[in-house]
Amino acid sequence: MSYEIKTENAPAAIGPYVQGVDLGNIIITSGQIPVDPKTGEIAADIIAQTTQSLENIQAIVEKAGLNVANIVKTTVFVKDLNDFASVNATYEAFFNKHNAPYPARSCVEVARLPKDVCIEIEAIAIRK
Repeated sequence: MSYEIKTENAPAAIGPYVQGVDLGNIIITSGQIPVDPKTGEIAADIIAQTTQSLENIQAIVEKAGLNVANIVKTTVFVKDLNDFASVNATYEAFFNKHNAPYPARSCVEVARLPKDVCIEIEAIAIRK
């Protein structure tokens, strides 16, 4: 059985999907674009966008009673792979800040993302 995860600390879904699902041992988030859930704003630069997307994931995972250290897999979608170094450094700093192990990760360039953002990140977390 799965349960919807819903938090005001991450952007509301902009379509027919949920922020995340709790399958008991596994939490799966929908892709998180860098919308600030409090203001609805989207920062212009890739570093701020990466940080916001990760913070949105963190909010969903925490709503399920877990933390950043429980994240075991992420998929990163970027509009421009030339941003990879900046995304990578920001991603690394985020996990280091939370004293969390790095999860497995895929990173792919895509033609376009919702609201024309530069990045979208989805995650899988487990209850240990």
